[in-house]
Amino acid sequence: MTEPVRPSNRRLALILGGLAMFGPFSIDTIFPAFPQIGAELGADKMAMQQTISVYLLAYAAMSLVHGPLSDALGRRPVILAGLVVFVLASVGCALSTSLPMLLWFRALQGFSAGVGLIVGRAVIRDVLHGHDAQRLMSQVSMIFGIAPAVAPIIGGWLLGWQRWPGIFWFLAVFAVGLVAVVWRGLPETHPPASRLPLEARPLLRGYASILRRPRFLRLTLAGALNFGALFLYIASAPAFVIDQLGLGERDFGWFFIPMIGGMMLGAFVSGRAAGRIEGQHLANIGFACCGAATLVNIGYNLLVADHALPWAVLPISLNAFGIALVFPIVTLAILDMYPYQRGSASSLQAFVGLLVNVVIAGVLSPSLSHDGLSLALGAAFFTLAGWLFWRWENLATRRTLRVPKSPAGMEPTEL
Repeated sequence: MTEPVRPSNRRLALILGGLAMFGPFSIDTIFPAFPQIGAELGADKMAMQQTISVYLLAYAAMSLVHGPLSDALGRRPVILAGLVVFVLASVGCALSTSLPMLLWFRALQGFSAGVGLIVGRAVIRDVLHGHDAQRLMSQVSMIFGIAPAVAPIIGGWLLGWQRWPGIFWFLAVFAVGLVAVVWRGLPETHPPASRLPLEARPLLRGYASILRRPRFLRLTLAGALNFGALFLYIASAPAFVIDQLGLGERDFGWFFIPMIGGMMLGAFVSGRAAGRIEGQHLANIGFACCGAATLVNIGYNLLVADHALPWAVLPISLNAFGIALVFPIVTLAILDMYPYQRGSASSLQAFVGLLVNVVIAGVLSPSLSHDGLSLALGAAFFTLAGWLFWRWENLATRRTLRVPKSPAGMEPTEL
């Protein structure tokens, strides 16, 4: 059997980090342009939210397919094909003259955007194992984590000197650059001798066997619903930043940078706690942080009529910190349940989380983003629901959970 070609770890981290970034760039870069796009295409706030939900729904559907495709055809062809489709979809978005046309190309972006993160993880597993793989996954996730903070700032800057199509032209150029980098710098890591035939029936049977286990659903929903509290604010970022905080198109960093800072600090603390604190205890601390953030957020919105920085975003940052403590433990527990189906289990976990986010972006965010208290109460619902599933898991399963040594690689990816 031919051994996979092994690029240097530094080059691999930079390439895979760039590939992982273009997914969140597709979501967060366009937030500052929502008012302008809506005005030009005659779309209200509810309709504009569908540009996120349609993208996420397509992303969710393909999250179940990209991994098996790369197992059958190789990593490079799937990554390159996905990037080319993304380039074409971004050009289509830039040239859109109506909302239905924009939504169609946004769905095409979603179908292709997952190749960077999903197949990128498979590349890491091809060339590295054990702690080396965890370390590289963590490095990629740290690079990936920068994207949600930088993307809306870039979007606002682009709007400062041209109209909203410029954002999609930027995404197209970014993807073209990735095509060149992958073509020159990322060799095939999954040789033909190791490839598996693409057969739908065994794949579906495997997914069904995972979904039939109540523990998988308890853990997955505990993580997905708890993260939903934060994603409600992410999906509502245009209304929150512009309407509630009274900031401009170039000021989205005031929201995203503290949020990502809380997430990265939580991942750092979780990594330091590995081997020192049991997983259940650290997850309980994480849920306590989320609960405290929820109560402070509701209290702030009850007492203060006009939102002001930094107080309006501090509870969101604390919530992100707590989520970063909880999510890696839940993810690792799921992967430990399926030592021979980890890829499928990871894909299904992402799929369920993405479906929750589709509902949030398409239905709940437009209904709740008109005022701060409604958003705070909506986020409280998701925090409570996530904790209830976590509590159910603790009562139903008396097991000691591990804390991953490199938790950054297991944080939510829908930012």
